[in-house]
Amino acid sequence: MKKLTTLFFGTLLLISNLFAQEQSKRFYQLPIYGRFFETSESFHRVDTLKYNNMPASVKKLYTNSAGLFVTFKSNSSELYAKWCVTDKKVGLNLTAIANKGLDVYIKNKAGKWQYAGSKGTVKTCEDGLLLEHLDATEKEFLVYLPLYDETTLLEIGVKEGASFGELPNPFKRNIVIYGSSIVHGASASRPGIAYPALLSRRTGFNFLNFGVSGNARMEKEVVHMLGDMNPDVFILDCVPNSSPEQVSERTAYLVSYLREKHPNTPIIMIPSVIRELSYFNQNWNSRNHLQNANWKTEYDKLIAKGIKALYYLDSSSLLGEDHEATTDGTHPSDLGFMRMVEQIEPFVLDVLKKHNIH
Repeated sequence: MKKLTTLFFGTLLLISNLFAQEQSKRFYQLPIYGRFFETSESFHRVDTLKYNNMPASVKKLYTNSAGLFVTFKSNSSELYAKWCVTDKKVGLNLTAIANKGLDVYIKNKAGKWQYAGSKGTVKTCEDGLLLEHLDATEKEFLVYLPLYDETTLLEIGVKEGASFGELPNPFKRNIVIYGSSIVHGASASRPGIAYPALLSRRTGFNFLNFGVSGNARMEKEVVHMLGDMNPDVFILDCVPNSSPEQVSERTAYLVSYLREKHPNTPIIMIPSVIRELSYFNQNWNSRNHLQNANWKTEYDKLIAKGIKALYYLDSSSLLGEDHEATTDGTHPSDLGFMRMVEQIEPFVLDVLKKHNIH
């Protein structure tokens, strides 16, 4: 009986301590940034009910929260989060942080977003500490959501008594990037390293992630969805999964449709990265070469037809030249994404300057 009584009171004490810990925090739901559209599901990038004629795989991927983020200010010494995703397994070429986790940045004294910490999960719901032992000054926070899963819940927590306030989107304008898994974020180690996110923090412009892993084949239904947007710039990085034949057959429609809908919006075309596996795999060598050759040919044809404000980033070394910048021979590592951004950023900024977009 004594042992049972001790066990009973021990359990009560544990429950009491857990309750006290929970009461010492306050949790908030925040506006979700990184979308162009208002969607019925806050964590979806596209309203898949409205655009229900897109390929099923594309619709599913646009429920992933790639590129979405929240931002706020607080003087809390600790930062917590509760979030839920699906029961999908972590990808073989992804970390649990990139796939299902959160990535935290703090604005430093120089006014730049600086990496502060991240947390991954292999569970459907996680409740835990993101940062601790912070000083008492009020800081601006930026928290990226999972790249490769559907987020169903996100709450940010701070210590009881700490200040907390929502912040507006820190990034200006809207630059839509449509592309494959590389735009989507594979194989960044964490969400903030996907190249649209890197570009946003480096430039202050709002680069919106419309990457769809294994897809982005310029399907007409997707082209029409893109045409319903009205961004300041379109970036097309959609060659990697398109066959050479699809590049030849579909590029003109994609660009011409966007130009018809948006006569003055700059459109930037980016070639596929050269896959590392293509240097030895002769099938991929031929495919990679033809994809990019056909992409450039279509660009030249469009220019000859009089399409204005169309730009081509002519690079065959987006990943560098030492063959060490991928995770699996195709998808960039963090090093690969940094190298891509070092070439894409100045090119895009030059286009923005030409069109007086600031």
